[in-house]
Order: sequence, then C-alpha cells, then structure tokens
Amino acid sequence: MLSLPRLESILNSLPRLTIGLVGDLFLDRYLDIAPGICEMSIETGLEAYQIPQIRNSPGALGTVLNNLAALGVGMLVPATVIGDDGHGYDLLQEVRKLPVDPAHVLAVGDRLTPTYTKPMKQDAKGVWQELNRLDVRTRGPLSKSATEELCRRVRQVFESSDGLIVLDQINEADWGVVNATVRSLLRDLARENPNKLIYVDSRQFLKEFDFGILKGNRTELLRAAGVVSDPGAMTDQTVREAALLLASRTASPVFCTMGEQGILVTQPVQTPELVPGIPLTGPVDIVGAGDAATSGIVTSLLAGASPLEAAAVGNLVASITVQQLGTTGTASPEQVRARWQEAKANSPLR
Repeated sequence: MLSLPRLESILNSLPRLTIGLVGDLFLDRYLDIAPGICEMSIETGLEAYQIPQIRNSPGALGTVLNNLAALGVGMLVPATVIGDDGHGYDLLQEVRKLPVDPAHVLAVGDRLTPTYTKPMKQDAKGVWQELNRLDVRTRGPLSKSATEELCRRVRQVFESSDGLIVLDQINEADWGVVNATVRSLLRDLARENPNKLIYVDSRQFLKEFDFGILKGNRTELLRAAGVVSDPGAMTDQTVREAALLLASRTASPVFCTMGEQGILVTQPVQTPELVPGIPLTGPVDIVGAGDAATSGIVTSLLAGASPLEAAAVGNLVASITVQQLGTTGTASPEQVRARWQEAKANSPLR
C-alpha cells in the first residue's frame, strides 16, 4: 500500500512543516527509587524512598510534541495553558529541548501545571514497576481571562501553521484547555479555512466536534457516535457504523486505531478500509501508541499523502514506539525506514 519512494517523499518533507497544537500539556515526572537502599524515617517509622534520579518529560500534548520532533518536523507551535509554578518551569525546560516555539504557552498564577509524578521501583527480579501515580492538576475550569487569551493565541497559531492538532486530554467537561469556547473558535476557524487541516483527538468529547479530521480508538468512536453504550456490545460492524456516521457528520476522514489490527480509515460515503498493523513479536507497551499514530498520520497528510497512506505511516510509527518498554517511545525517520524494510521482508505479498 505504501511504496518506499512514497515513504521517502513523506519523510523528506517533514523538516519543512510547521505544525500547531492545541490542548492539555502535562509534565511527566519519573522518580527512580534507588534499589538496595532502605532508610527509615525517624518521624513516621516508614521507609523513606531514596531518589537518586529524576526524569522529566512533556506529557499529554507533550507526547505528541516528542513524537513529531523525533520524526523531524521543522517547527512545533503549541497553544496551551500551564501554571506559573515550579512544575511549569521544569516542563518548559524540557519543551525547549525540542524544535518548539513556546511563545504561545500561557502560564497563569491561578492554575497548577498538570503533572503526573510516577515513582518507579524495581521488583525482586530487577524489573522497574510504576507505583501509585501522584496527580497534580487544577480540578476546575480555566478562568474567563485565561480562555480569552488562549483563544487569541490559538488563532495566531492556526494562521501561522500548516495544520493544527487538537488534543483534549481531560475527562471532565470544560476543565481542560479545549473547553466549549475554544471548540467554538476552532469550529469558526474550520469554516473560515476549510482547506487547512484540523485533526482532533478527544478522550471523552469527540462527539462535540462536527468538524475536522477525527481520530479515536474503538470505544471513543462508539461513544462519540452514540452507536452503542455498552462496550461489551462492541463489534467490528458497530465500529464501522460509528466511523461512517462521524465521517458523514464532519465531511472528513475518520481514523480509528484498532490495536494490533491496525487503523480503520473511513471517508464520507465510502466503505471503511482497514490498514493492517505491523506484526510484532515479544513484549509491547501500548502507552502512547495512539499519540505515535497521530504523529505519523498528521505529518503524512500534511506531506500530501492519502488517508490510507497516512494510516500506513501511523502504523509504522506506532509499531516502533510500542516496543520501547517502560517509557513513552518515539520513532526517528531511520527507524521508520528500517521498520518498512522489515515489514516488506515479512509480507506474504512481497
């Protein structure tokens, strides 16, 4: 489905792209607990875990930033809101290591920088395990003033970018960056500029988007389309029905990640087509696989690929990241080329 010259054409065009992003930017903070050291707290009598190393990484929208940067995209321009706090300082330190223009990251004093703190401890076999995660975030909506300023920045980012990725991470309605006001602005921008790519990935509120290229997993698509309310009743046919309904609603392609099966591509009034995933052996870690697929899909579409070609690149990228255990992986152009060669060598159609 995707020839090597076509893949090369897509990858070679990425340094010329400027991609805007709107959504929830998190800090992922890993605390590596030193193995073999047991120090007790005098005050509590409990073990005081000793942390010789802290690893910080951009998360949520930052995971997409990491993936796009690894693929070689020339410039990334996020529009988002974080806290004016220490976590925000650490987050921006990591963001600035990427080809990112942080001018539209709004830091406000009345909001906490969303932070996932992940204590990591080795088990008896020396395998690193994540303990209970500690979540820091403001459980409430953005202020009116922050929303107004964010909208001004979103419009600027949209107008200066080749395309826009929207990532709606928060489960509670209107508590995240992509609230009702921001969605309304995005809808206006889509109507004003129908030929510019707007790609939407929303955990809980995909149904609120009647514009743009929608992406979700099977559960998210079924929820958005209202096809079935019981996940146990989910079938491939109901997923296809949901995708067709959403594609007709937006008049744009819909991408559904189907795990190891691959990516279902649905275009308006066309039969959905499954682009098969890349067969893998050995253990996998699917954390971040959807964001990896997004990076491959969006960059390919902006490079002129068809939706089916874009899904094929999304599969290649995701197949690389899921084999990076214990971390949210990325894929470089060299790794994508190598995976294409492996997939071709193993294909019964070669």
